[in-house]
Amino acid sequence: MRPFRIIHDKATGEDVVEVSVTGDLLIKNSLLNKGSAFTDDERREFQLLGLLPPHVSTMEEQLARNYENYKRQEDDLQRYVFLSALQDRNETLFYRLLQDHITEMMPVIYTPVVGVASQSYSHIYRSPRGLYIPYTHQAELGSILENTPNADVEVIVVTDGERILGLGDLGVGGMGIPVGKLALYTVCAGISPMNTLPILLDVGTNNRDLLDDPLYLGWRHERVRGEAYDQFIEAFVAGVTARFPNVLLQWEDFSRDNAPRLLERYKDRLCTFNDDIQGTGAVTLAGLLAALKFTGARLAEQRIIMFGAGSSASGMSDQIVAAMVSAGMAEADAKAAIWFVDYGGLVHSERTGLEPFKQKYAQPVERAAGWRVERPEHITLKEVVENIQPTMLIGTSAQPGSFTEDIIREMARRVDRPIIFPLSNPTSKSEARPEDLIRWTDGRALVATGSPFPDVAHNGRVVRIGQCNNAFVFPGVGLGVLAAGARRVTNEMFVAAARALSELSPAVRAGTAADGASSSLFPALEDVREASRQVARAVGREAQRTGLAEPTTEEELERRIAAMMWEPRYLRFVRA
Repeated sequence: MRPFRIIHDKATGEDVVEVSVTGDLLIKNSLLNKGSAFTDDERREFQLLGLLPPHVSTMEEQLARNYENYKRQEDDLQRYVFLSALQDRNETLFYRLLQDHITEMMPVIYTPVVGVASQSYSHIYRSPRGLYIPYTHQAELGSILENTPNADVEVIVVTDGERILGLGDLGVGGMGIPVGKLALYTVCAGISPMNTLPILLDVGTNNRDLLDDPLYLGWRHERVRGEAYDQFIEAFVAGVTARFPNVLLQWEDFSRDNAPRLLERYKDRLCTFNDDIQGTGAVTLAGLLAALKFTGARLAEQRIIMFGAGSSASGMSDQIVAAMVSAGMAEADAKAAIWFVDYGGLVHSERTGLEPFKQKYAQPVERAAGWRVERPEHITLKEVVENIQPTMLIGTSAQPGSFTEDIIREMARRVDRPIIFPLSNPTSKSEARPEDLIRWTDGRALVATGSPFPDVAHNGRVVRIGQCNNAFVFPGVGLGVLAAGARRVTNEMFVAAARALSELSPAVRAGTAADGASSSLFPALEDVREASRQVARAVGREAQRTGLAEPTTEEELERRIAAMMWEPRYLRFVRA
Protein backbone atom coordinates (compact mmCIF):
# COMPACT_ATOMS: atom_id res chain seq x y z
CA MET A 1 0.00 0.00 0.00
CA ARG A 2 1.27 3.46 -0.89
CA PRO A 3 2.01 5.60 2.17
CA PHE A 4 0.16 8.62 0.77
CA ARG A 5 -1.71 10.18 -2.11
CA ILE A 6 -2.77 13.74 -2.89
CA ILE A 7 -6.51 14.23 -3.25
CA HIS A 8 -8.80 17.21 -3.77
CA ASP A 9 -11.14 17.98 -0.89
CA LYS A 10 -14.33 19.21 -2.55
CA ALA A 11 -15.69 20.47 0.75
CA THR A 12 -12.82 22.93 1.30
CA GLY A 13 -11.59 23.31 -2.29
CA GLU A 14 -8.02 22.47 -1.28
CA ASP A 15 -5.58 19.68 -2.05
CA VAL A 16 -4.85 17.47 0.96
CA VAL A 17 -2.56 14.50 1.56
CA GLU A 18 -4.21 11.21 2.44
CA VAL A 19 -1.64 9.42 4.62
CA SER A 20 -1.53 5.77 5.73
CA VAL A 21 1.63 5.82 7.90
CA THR A 22 2.01 7.21 11.39
CA GLY A 23 4.57 7.95 14.08
CA ASP A 24 8.24 7.43 13.38
CA LEU A 25 7.58 6.05 9.87
CA LEU A 26 5.86 9.29 8.94
CA ILE A 27 8.67 11.48 10.25
CA LYS A 28 11.27 9.41 8.39
CA ASN A 29 9.50 9.77 5.03
CA SER A 30 11.22 12.78 3.45
CA LEU A 31 8.33 13.44 1.07
CA LEU A 32 5.85 13.62 3.97
CA ASN A 33 7.87 14.98 6.87
CA LYS A 34 7.01 18.50 8.05
CA GLY A 35 9.29 18.37 11.08
CA SER A 36 8.30 20.88 13.73
CA ALA A 37 5.57 22.25 11.43
CA PHE A 38 3.13 19.40 12.04
CA THR A 39 0.02 20.98 13.59
CA ASP A 40 -1.35 19.94 16.98
CA ASP A 41 -4.25 18.14 15.28
CA GLU A 42 -1.87 16.26 12.96
CA ARG A 43 0.35 15.28 15.88
CA ARG A 44 -2.62 13.70 17.63
CA GLU A 45 -4.08 12.12 14.50
CA PHE A 46 -0.80 10.57 13.33
CA GLN A 47 0.66 9.52 16.69
CA LEU A 48 3.38 12.15 16.73
CA LEU A 49 2.81 13.50 20.25
CA GLY A 50 6.07 13.43 22.17
CA LEU A 51 8.15 12.75 19.05
CA LEU A 52 8.62 16.46 18.29
CA PRO A 53 9.43 19.59 20.31
CA PRO A 54 6.15 21.16 21.51
CA HIS A 55 6.34 24.42 19.53
CA VAL A 56 4.52 24.27 16.18
CA SER A 57 6.78 26.11 13.72
CA THR A 58 5.76 27.99 10.62
CA MET A 59 7.64 27.19 7.43
CA GLU A 60 9.17 30.67 7.61
CA GLU A 61 10.66 29.84 11.02
CA GLN A 62 12.03 26.56 9.68
CA LEU A 63 13.54 28.37 6.69
CA ALA A 64 15.23 30.93 8.94
CA ARG A 65 16.65 28.18 11.16
CA ASN A 66 18.00 26.13 8.25
CA TYR A 67 19.42 29.10 6.38
CA GLU A 68 21.22 30.16 9.56
CA ASN A 69 22.73 26.68 9.84
CA TYR A 70 23.59 26.66 6.14
CA LYS A 71 25.58 29.89 6.55
CA ARG A 72 27.50 28.36 9.46
CA GLN A 73 29.05 25.70 7.22
CA GLU A 74 32.73 26.37 6.63
CA ASP A 75 33.09 25.46 2.94
CA ASP A 76 31.06 24.51 -0.12
CA LEU A 77 31.43 20.77 0.39
CA GLN A 78 30.02 21.08 3.90
CA ARG A 79 27.20 23.21 2.52
CA TYR A 80 26.48 20.46 -0.05
CA VAL A 81 26.37 17.83 2.71
CA PHE A 82 24.08 20.05 4.80
CA LEU A 83 21.61 20.52 1.92
CA SER A 84 21.72 16.81 1.06
CA ALA A 85 20.86 15.97 4.67
CA LEU A 86 17.94 18.41 4.57
CA GLN A 87 16.70 16.82 1.35
CA ASP A 88 16.86 13.38 2.97
CA ARG A 89 14.92 14.69 5.97
CA ASN A 90 12.30 17.09 4.55
CA GLU A 91 12.05 17.54 0.79
CA THR A 92 9.37 20.22 0.90
CA LEU A 93 11.53 22.43 3.10
CA PHE A 94 14.63 21.64 1.03
CA TYR A 95 13.00 22.83 -2.20
CA ARG A 96 11.50 25.92 -0.61
CA LEU A 97 14.93 26.86 0.76
CA LEU A 98 16.46 26.39 -2.71
CA GLN A 99 13.69 28.37 -4.32
CA ASP A 100 14.24 31.28 -1.93
CA HIS A 101 18.05 31.26 -2.38
CA ILE A 102 18.45 29.80 -5.86
CA THR A 103 21.31 32.03 -7.05
CA GLU A 104 23.32 31.32 -3.93
CA MET A 105 22.57 27.60 -3.67
CA MET A 106 22.36 26.29 -7.24
CA PRO A 107 26.18 26.25 -7.59
CA VAL A 108 26.24 24.15 -4.41
CA ILE A 109 23.66 21.54 -5.38
CA TYR A 110 24.98 21.42 -8.94
CA THR A 111 28.02 22.65 -10.82
CA PRO A 112 30.67 23.34 -9.69
CA VAL A 113 30.32 21.90 -6.16
CA VAL A 114 28.55 18.71 -7.25
CA GLY A 115 31.80 17.76 -8.99
CA VAL A 116 33.76 17.95 -5.75
CA ALA A 117 30.98 16.06 -3.97
CA SER A 118 30.99 13.34 -6.61
CA GLN A 119 34.75 12.94 -6.24
CA SER A 120 34.25 12.54 -2.49
CA TYR A 121 31.04 10.50 -2.75
CA SER A 122 32.21 7.39 -0.89
CA HIS A 123 33.64 9.52 1.92
CA ILE A 124 30.66 11.87 2.46
CA TYR A 125 27.95 9.25 1.85
CA ARG A 126 25.09 9.50 4.36
CA SER A 127 22.01 7.77 2.97
CA PRO A 128 20.90 6.20 -0.33
CA ARG A 129 18.81 8.08 -2.89
CA GLY A 130 17.45 6.54 -6.08
CA LEU A 131 18.46 3.18 -7.54
CA TYR A 132 21.90 1.60 -7.91
CA ILE A 133 21.93 -1.10 -10.61
CA PRO A 134 25.22 -3.05 -10.65
CA TYR A 135 26.30 -5.08 -13.66
CA THR A 136 26.60 -8.10 -11.35
CA HIS A 137 22.83 -7.92 -10.64
CA GLN A 138 21.74 -7.81 -14.29
CA ALA A 139 19.60 -10.93 -13.83
CA GLU A 140 17.70 -9.18 -11.04
CA LEU A 141 17.19 -5.90 -12.86
CA GLY A 142 13.41 -6.28 -12.90
CA SER A 143 13.31 -6.79 -9.13
CA ILE A 144 15.53 -3.75 -8.60
CA LEU A 145 13.17 -1.57 -10.64
CA GLU A 146 10.25 -2.89 -8.61
CA ASN A 147 12.01 -1.54 -5.51
CA THR A 148 11.70 2.02 -6.79
CA PRO A 149 10.94 4.31 -3.80
CA ASN A 150 8.36 6.40 -5.69
CA ALA A 151 5.44 4.64 -7.37
CA ASP A 152 4.56 7.23 -10.04
CA VAL A 153 7.86 7.89 -11.81
CA GLU A 154 7.62 10.32 -14.72
CA VAL A 155 11.27 11.39 -15.13
CA ILE A 156 14.44 9.29 -14.81
CA VAL A 157 17.98 10.64 -15.02
CA VAL A 158 20.55 7.87 -15.48
CA THR A 159 24.37 7.82 -15.63
CA ASP A 160 27.12 5.22 -15.67
CA GLY A 161 29.53 7.66 -14.04
CA GLU A 162 32.17 7.52 -16.78
CA ARG A 163 32.42 11.18 -17.74
CA ILE A 164 31.30 13.31 -14.83
CA LEU A 165 31.46 16.98 -15.86
CA GLY A 166 35.09 17.55 -16.87
CA LEU A 167 36.37 15.25 -14.11
CA GLY A 168 36.26 11.89 -15.86
CA ASP A 169 35.44 8.45 -14.49
CA LEU A 170 34.01 8.68 -10.95
CA GLY A 171 32.27 5.31 -10.84
CA VAL A 172 29.49 5.11 -8.27
CA GLY A 173 30.27 8.71 -7.29
CA GLY A 174 28.48 9.71 -10.47
CA MET A 175 25.18 9.27 -8.61
CA GLY A 176 25.55 12.87 -7.45
CA ILE A 177 24.78 14.02 -10.99
CA PRO A 178 21.32 12.40 -11.48
CA VAL A 179 20.38 13.45 -7.95
CA GLY A 180 21.44 17.03 -8.68
CA LYS A 181 19.79 17.13 -12.11
CA LEU A 182 16.47 15.95 -10.71
CA ALA A 183 16.68 18.57 -7.95
CA LEU A 184 16.91 21.12 -10.78
CA TYR A 185 13.87 19.58 -12.51
CA THR A 186 11.95 20.32 -9.33
CA VAL A 187 13.26 23.74 -8.33
CA CYS A 188 13.43 25.11 -11.89
CA ALA A 189 10.32 23.61 -13.51
CA GLY A 190 8.21 22.31 -10.66
CA ILE A 191 8.39 18.61 -11.54
CA SER A 192 7.30 17.00 -8.28
CA PRO A 193 10.01 15.03 -6.44
CA MET A 194 7.36 12.35 -5.97
CA ASN A 195 7.66 11.64 -9.71
CA THR A 196 11.44 11.54 -10.23
CA LEU A 197 14.04 8.77 -10.01
CA PRO A 198 17.87 9.00 -10.19
CA ILE A 199 19.65 5.84 -11.39
CA LEU A 200 23.33 4.84 -11.33
CA LEU A 201 24.37 2.00 -13.64
CA ASP A 202 27.47 0.54 -11.99
CA VAL A 203 29.53 -1.13 -14.70
CA GLY A 204 32.81 -0.72 -12.81
CA THR A 205 35.44 2.00 -13.01
CA ASN A 206 38.87 2.48 -14.54
CA ASN A 207 39.77 5.08 -11.93
CA ARG A 208 42.63 3.43 -10.06
CA ASP A 209 42.35 5.83 -7.12
CA LEU A 210 38.77 4.63 -6.57
CA LEU A 211 39.62 0.97 -6.97
CA ASP A 212 42.37 1.35 -4.38
CA ASP A 213 40.20 3.37 -1.96
CA PRO A 214 39.12 1.10 0.93
CA LEU A 215 35.97 3.20 1.39
CA TYR A 216 34.84 3.05 -2.27
CA LEU A 217 31.16 2.07 -2.40
CA GLY A 218 30.96 0.85 -5.99
CA TRP A 219 31.71 -2.41 -7.77
CA ARG A 220 35.48 -2.92 -7.59
CA HIS A 221 36.07 -3.96 -11.16
CA GLU A 222 37.38 -2.42 -14.36
CA ARG A 223 34.69 -1.01 -16.62
CA VAL A 224 32.66 -3.44 -18.68
CA ARG A 225 33.04 -2.68 -22.38
CA GLY A 226 31.85 -3.84 -25.78
CA GLU A 227 29.04 -6.29 -26.32
CA ALA A 228 28.64 -7.05 -22.60
CA TYR A 229 28.09 -3.33 -21.90
CA ASP A 230 25.57 -2.99 -24.72
CA GLN A 231 23.62 -6.01 -23.53
CA PHE A 232 23.44 -4.53 -20.04
CA ILE A 233 22.14 -1.21 -21.39
CA GLU A 234 19.60 -3.08 -23.52
CA ALA A 235 18.39 -5.00 -20.46
CA PHE A 236 18.11 -1.73 -18.55
CA VAL A 237 16.07 -0.01 -21.27
CA ALA A 238 13.80 -3.05 -21.62
CA GLY A 239 13.27 -3.10 -17.86
CA VAL A 240 12.49 0.60 -17.69
CA THR A 241 9.99 0.49 -20.57
CA ALA A 242 8.24 -2.48 -18.97
CA ARG A 243 8.09 -0.91 -15.51
CA PHE A 244 7.49 2.74 -16.59
CA PRO A 245 6.16 2.68 -20.18
CA ASN A 246 5.50 6.43 -20.38
CA VAL A 247 8.60 7.69 -18.57
CA LEU A 248 10.90 10.45 -19.84
CA LEU A 249 14.49 9.11 -19.59
CA GLN A 250 17.47 11.47 -19.63
CA TRP A 251 20.97 10.11 -20.29
CA GLU A 252 23.63 11.99 -18.34
CA ASP A 253 27.46 12.06 -18.36
CA PHE A 254 28.12 8.97 -20.45
CA SER A 255 31.44 8.83 -22.31
CA ARG A 256 31.85 10.56 -25.65
CA ASP A 257 31.98 7.13 -27.30
CA ASN A 258 28.75 5.89 -25.70
CA ALA A 259 26.62 9.02 -25.36
CA PRO A 260 25.85 9.72 -29.05
CA ARG A 261 25.40 6.10 -30.08
CA LEU A 262 23.09 5.28 -27.16
CA LEU A 263 20.97 8.31 -27.99
CA GLU A 264 20.83 7.27 -31.64
CA ARG A 265 19.95 3.68 -30.73
CA TYR A 266 17.09 4.49 -28.34
CA LYS A 267 15.67 7.86 -29.42
CA ASP A 268 12.92 6.21 -31.46
CA ARG A 269 12.17 3.45 -28.94
CA LEU A 270 11.27 5.55 -25.92
CA CYS A 271 10.81 9.16 -24.85
CA THR A 272 14.44 10.07 -24.25
CA PHE A 273 17.18 12.64 -24.73
CA ASN A 274 20.77 13.31 -23.72
CA ASP A 275 21.22 16.57 -21.86
CA ASP A 276 24.99 16.72 -22.49
CA ILE A 277 24.30 16.62 -26.23
CA GLN A 278 20.89 18.20 -26.81
CA GLY A 279 20.39 20.28 -23.67
CA THR A 280 23.87 21.78 -23.85
CA GLY A 281 23.34 22.38 -27.54
CA ALA A 282 20.05 24.18 -27.00
CA VAL A 283 21.21 26.45 -24.18
CA THR A 284 24.32 27.36 -26.19
CA LEU A 285 22.19 28.10 -29.24
CA ALA A 286 19.97 30.30 -27.06
CA GLY A 287 23.02 32.30 -25.96
CA LEU A 288 24.24 32.68 -29.53
CA LEU A 289 20.81 33.77 -30.76
CA ALA A 290 20.61 36.31 -27.94
CA ALA A 291 24.06 37.67 -28.81
CA LEU A 292 23.10 37.98 -32.47
CA LYS A 293 19.82 39.71 -31.62
CA PHE A 294 21.80 42.21 -29.58
CA THR A 295 24.41 42.85 -32.29
CA GLY A 296 21.97 42.70 -35.21
CA ALA A 297 24.07 40.11 -37.04
CA ARG A 298 22.65 37.11 -38.88
CA LEU A 299 23.26 33.48 -37.90
CA ALA A 300 24.05 32.66 -41.53
CA GLU A 301 27.01 35.08 -41.45
CA GLN A 302 28.82 33.43 -38.51
CA ARG A 303 32.13 31.55 -38.51
CA ILE A 304 32.22 29.27 -35.49
CA ILE A 305 35.05 27.35 -33.80
CA MET A 306 34.27 24.50 -31.42
CA PHE A 307 37.33 23.83 -29.27
CA GLY A 308 36.93 20.38 -27.76
CA ALA A 309 35.29 18.12 -30.33
CA GLY A 310 33.38 15.77 -28.04
CA SER A 311 29.72 14.81 -27.92
CA SER A 312 28.80 18.17 -26.34
CA ALA A 313 30.33 20.09 -29.24
CA SER A 314 28.56 17.79 -31.66
CA GLY A 315 25.24 18.39 -29.92
CA MET A 316 25.76 22.16 -29.98
CA SER A 317 26.65 22.03 -33.66
CA ASP A 318 23.59 19.93 -34.48
CA GLN A 319 21.36 22.54 -32.83
CA ILE A 320 23.12 25.44 -34.57
CA VAL A 321 22.87 23.69 -37.96
CA ALA A 322 19.18 22.98 -37.37
CA ALA A 323 18.59 26.66 -36.58
CA MET A 324 20.54 27.74 -39.69
CA VAL A 325 18.57 25.34 -41.89
CA SER A 326 15.27 26.56 -40.47
CA ALA A 327 16.40 30.10 -41.38
CA GLY A 328 16.89 29.07 -45.01
CA MET A 329 20.50 27.85 -45.27
CA ALA A 330 21.46 24.64 -47.01
CA GLU A 331 22.65 22.01 -44.53
CA ALA A 332 26.04 21.70 -46.27
CA ASP A 333 26.60 25.48 -45.98
CA ALA A 334 25.60 25.42 -42.32
CA LYS A 335 28.09 22.63 -41.52
CA ALA A 336 30.79 24.48 -43.45
CA ALA A 337 30.49 27.39 -41.02
CA ILE A 338 31.54 25.23 -38.03
CA TRP A 339 35.17 24.26 -37.42
CA PHE A 340 36.11 21.59 -34.85
CA VAL A 341 39.49 21.69 -33.09
CA ASP A 342 40.57 19.05 -30.56
CA TYR A 343 43.74 17.57 -29.04
CA GLY A 344 44.81 16.54 -32.55
CA GLY A 345 44.31 20.02 -33.98
CA LEU A 346 41.85 20.92 -36.73
CA VAL A 347 39.37 18.14 -37.44
CA HIS A 348 39.57 17.64 -41.20
CA SER A 349 38.75 15.02 -43.79
CA GLU A 350 42.22 13.42 -43.95
CA ARG A 351 42.46 12.67 -40.24
CA THR A 352 41.99 8.99 -39.48
CA GLY A 353 40.26 7.32 -36.58
CA LEU A 354 37.62 10.02 -36.13
CA GLU A 355 34.45 9.09 -34.28
CA PRO A 356 31.24 9.37 -36.37
CA PHE A 357 30.12 12.57 -34.64
CA LYS A 358 33.48 14.18 -35.53
CA GLN A 359 33.42 12.89 -39.11
CA LYS A 360 30.14 14.73 -39.59
CA TYR A 361 31.90 18.07 -38.94
CA ALA A 362 35.32 17.32 -40.42
CA GLN A 363 36.18 20.13 -42.82
CA PRO A 364 37.51 19.21 -46.28
CA VAL A 365 41.29 19.44 -45.98
CA GLU A 366 41.32 21.54 -49.14
CA ARG A 367 39.78 24.42 -47.18
CA ALA A 368 43.04 24.72 -45.25
CA ALA A 369 45.19 24.74 -48.40
CA GLY A 370 47.44 27.79 -48.48
CA TRP A 371 47.22 28.43 -44.74
CA ARG A 372 50.46 29.46 -43.06
CA VAL A 373 50.88 26.82 -40.35
CA GLU A 374 53.84 25.35 -38.52
CA ARG A 375 52.78 21.68 -38.79
CA PRO A 376 50.16 20.86 -41.45
CA GLU A 377 49.46 17.55 -39.71
CA HIS A 378 48.45 19.40 -36.51
CA ILE A 379 46.80 22.76 -37.14
CA THR A 380 46.44 24.47 -33.77
CA LEU A 381 43.56 26.49 -32.35
CA LYS A 382 45.56 29.70 -32.75
CA GLU A 383 46.26 28.92 -36.41
CA VAL A 384 42.59 28.18 -37.10
CA VAL A 385 41.64 31.49 -35.45
CA GLU A 386 44.20 33.36 -37.55
CA ASN A 387 42.95 31.85 -40.80
CA ILE A 388 39.16 31.74 -40.55
CA GLN A 389 38.68 34.88 -38.41
CA PRO A 390 35.87 33.41 -36.28
CA THR A 391 32.97 35.43 -34.96
CA MET A 392 32.21 32.80 -32.28
CA LEU A 393 34.56 30.73 -30.12
CA ILE A 394 33.06 27.99 -27.95
CA GLY A 395 35.05 25.87 -25.49
CA THR A 396 34.08 22.35 -24.40
CA SER A 397 37.63 21.05 -24.00
CA ALA A 398 37.99 20.90 -20.19
CA GLN A 399 41.44 22.47 -20.81
CA PRO A 400 41.76 25.40 -18.39
CA GLY A 401 43.42 28.51 -19.80
CA SER A 402 43.37 27.27 -23.40
CA PHE A 403 41.76 30.53 -24.61
CA THR A 404 45.02 32.45 -24.28
CA GLU A 405 45.54 36.18 -24.55
CA ASP A 406 47.15 36.00 -27.98
CA ILE A 407 44.30 33.88 -29.37
CA ILE A 408 41.62 36.19 -27.99
CA ARG A 409 43.39 39.38 -29.08
CA GLU A 410 43.78 37.93 -32.58
CA MET A 411 40.06 37.14 -32.70
CA ALA A 412 39.12 40.59 -31.38
CA ARG A 413 41.39 42.28 -33.93
CA ARG A 414 39.20 40.98 -36.75
CA VAL A 415 35.73 41.04 -35.15
CA ASP A 416 33.90 44.00 -33.62
CA ARG A 417 31.80 41.91 -31.20
CA PRO A 418 33.51 38.56 -30.57
CA ILE A 419 31.18 35.98 -28.99
CA ILE A 420 33.18 33.80 -26.60
CA PHE A 421 31.72 30.97 -24.52
CA PRO A 422 34.18 29.04 -22.30
CA LEU A 423 31.72 26.34 -21.26
CA SER A 424 33.77 23.59 -19.61
CA ASN A 425 32.70 22.59 -16.10
CA PRO A 426 33.48 22.86 -13.26
CA THR A 427 35.03 26.31 -12.83
CA SER A 428 38.52 24.83 -12.59
CA LYS A 429 38.18 23.49 -16.15
CA SER A 430 37.01 26.72 -17.81
CA GLU A 431 38.96 27.69 -20.95
CA ALA A 432 39.28 31.29 -19.70
CA ARG A 433 38.17 33.67 -16.98
CA PRO A 434 35.56 36.23 -18.06
CA GLU A 435 37.54 39.13 -16.56
CA ASP A 436 40.45 38.27 -18.87
CA LEU A 437 38.20 37.93 -21.91
CA ILE A 438 36.64 41.33 -21.23
CA ARG A 439 40.05 42.94 -20.72
CA TRP A 440 41.72 41.35 -23.75
CA THR A 441 38.87 42.52 -26.03
CA ASP A 442 38.66 46.05 -24.56
CA GLY A 443 35.20 45.26 -23.22
CA ARG A 444 33.75 44.24 -26.59
CA ALA A 445 33.35 40.49 -26.05
CA LEU A 446 29.94 38.94 -25.40
CA VAL A 447 30.71 36.26 -22.84
CA ALA A 448 28.81 33.37 -21.27
CA THR A 449 30.29 30.57 -19.17
CA GLY A 450 29.46 27.03 -18.17
CA SER A 451 29.95 27.57 -14.44
CA PRO A 452 29.00 30.69 -12.47
CA PHE A 453 31.49 33.57 -12.46
CA PRO A 454 31.24 36.99 -10.78
CA ASP A 455 30.42 40.16 -12.68
CA VAL A 456 33.34 42.00 -14.26
CA ALA A 457 34.19 45.67 -13.68
CA HIS A 458 35.58 47.33 -16.81
CA ASN A 459 36.07 51.01 -17.63
CA GLY A 460 33.53 52.25 -15.13
CA ARG A 461 30.79 49.75 -15.94
CA VAL A 462 29.82 46.33 -14.61
CA VAL A 463 29.52 43.53 -17.15
CA ARG A 464 27.19 40.76 -16.00
CA ILE A 465 28.37 37.29 -16.95
CA GLY A 466 25.54 34.98 -17.89
CA GLN A 467 25.78 31.29 -17.12
CA CYS A 468 25.11 29.07 -20.13
CA ASN A 469 23.35 26.75 -17.74
CA ASN A 470 21.43 23.71 -18.95
CA ALA A 471 19.02 24.37 -16.09
CA PHE A 472 17.42 27.01 -18.33
CA VAL A 473 16.50 24.31 -20.87
CA PHE A 474 16.22 20.67 -19.78
CA PRO A 475 13.71 21.15 -16.91
CA GLY A 476 11.44 23.14 -19.21
CA VAL A 477 11.83 20.57 -21.98
CA GLY A 478 10.80 17.84 -19.54
CA LEU A 479 7.85 19.92 -18.34
CA GLY A 480 6.70 20.55 -21.90
CA VAL A 481 7.05 16.90 -22.92
CA LEU A 482 5.05 15.70 -19.90
CA ALA A 483 2.38 18.40 -20.10
CA ALA A 484 1.79 17.80 -23.81
CA GLY A 485 2.00 14.01 -23.47
CA ALA A 486 4.70 13.83 -26.16
CA ARG A 487 5.71 10.33 -27.24
CA ARG A 488 9.23 11.24 -28.32
CA VAL A 489 11.80 14.05 -27.91
CA THR A 490 13.28 15.62 -31.07
CA ASN A 491 16.05 18.06 -31.93
CA GLU A 492 13.39 20.43 -33.24
CA MET A 493 11.93 20.65 -29.75
CA PHE A 494 15.32 21.79 -28.46
CA VAL A 495 15.60 24.41 -31.19
CA ALA A 496 12.15 25.67 -30.19
CA ALA A 497 13.34 25.76 -26.56
CA ALA A 498 16.45 27.74 -27.55
CA ARG A 499 14.43 30.32 -29.45
CA ALA A 500 12.04 30.77 -26.53
CA LEU A 501 14.92 31.18 -24.08
CA SER A 502 16.76 33.69 -26.26
CA GLU A 503 13.72 36.00 -26.13
CA LEU A 504 14.21 36.28 -22.36
CA SER A 505 17.81 37.51 -22.58
CA PRO A 506 18.39 40.73 -20.56
CA ALA A 507 20.89 41.86 -23.21
CA VAL A 508 18.16 41.65 -25.85
CA ARG A 509 15.56 43.29 -23.64
CA ALA A 510 17.84 46.18 -22.57
CA GLY A 511 16.65 49.58 -23.67
CA THR A 512 19.99 50.88 -24.98
CA ALA A 513 23.10 49.46 -26.60
CA ALA A 514 25.18 50.48 -23.58
CA ASP A 515 22.82 48.70 -21.20
CA GLY A 516 22.77 45.63 -23.42
CA ALA A 517 26.55 45.44 -23.56
CA SER A 518 26.63 45.26 -19.76
CA SER A 519 23.71 42.82 -19.47
CA SER A 520 23.79 39.05 -19.25
CA LEU A 521 22.94 36.95 -22.29
CA PHE A 522 20.88 34.69 -20.01
CA PRO A 523 18.12 35.45 -17.50
CA ALA A 524 18.84 35.62 -13.81
CA LEU A 525 18.44 32.33 -11.98
CA GLU A 526 15.63 33.92 -9.95
CA ASP A 527 13.64 33.91 -13.21
CA VAL A 528 14.31 30.28 -14.09
CA ARG A 529 10.78 29.06 -13.32
CA GLU A 530 9.30 31.56 -15.75
CA ALA A 531 11.97 30.57 -18.29
CA SER A 532 11.00 26.92 -17.82
CA ARG A 533 7.33 27.82 -18.35
CA GLN A 534 8.14 29.57 -21.64
CA VAL A 535 10.38 26.71 -22.78
CA ALA A 536 7.69 24.16 -21.87
CA ARG A 537 5.12 26.07 -23.90
CA ALA A 538 7.41 26.15 -26.96
CA VAL A 539 8.27 22.45 -26.62
CA GLY A 540 4.63 21.43 -26.17
CA ARG A 541 3.58 23.40 -29.24
CA GLU A 542 6.37 21.83 -31.29
CA ALA A 543 5.37 18.32 -30.14
CA GLN A 544 1.79 19.03 -31.21
CA ARG A 545 2.86 20.59 -34.51
CA THR A 546 4.83 17.48 -35.50
CA GLY A 547 2.16 15.00 -34.42
CA LEU A 548 4.10 13.65 -31.43
CA ALA A 549 1.37 14.83 -29.05
CA GLU A 550 -2.38 15.23 -29.31
CA PRO A 551 -3.30 18.80 -30.31
CA THR A 552 -4.90 21.09 -27.76
CA THR A 553 -5.74 24.74 -27.54
CA GLU A 554 -3.06 27.13 -26.30
CA GLU A 555 -5.14 27.64 -23.17
CA GLU A 556 -5.33 23.91 -22.44
CA LEU A 557 -1.56 23.48 -22.87
CA GLU A 558 -1.00 26.42 -20.52
CA ARG A 559 -3.39 24.87 -17.99
CA ARG A 560 -1.57 21.54 -18.08
CA ILE A 561 1.82 23.20 -17.63
CA ALA A 562 0.57 25.22 -14.66
CA ALA A 563 -1.06 22.16 -13.10
CA MET A 564 2.20 20.20 -13.26
CA MET A 565 4.32 22.88 -11.55
CA TRP A 566 4.52 21.63 -7.96
CA GLU A 567 5.02 24.24 -5.26
CA PRO A 568 7.00 23.39 -2.08
CA ARG A 569 4.36 24.07 0.56
CA TYR A 570 2.85 22.04 3.36
CA LEU A 571 -0.58 20.51 2.68
CA ARG A 572 -3.07 19.43 5.32
CA PHE A 573 -2.92 15.72 6.20
CA VAL A 574 -5.92 13.41 6.58
CA ARG A 575 -5.97 9.73 7.56
CA ALA A 576 -6.29 7.22 4.76
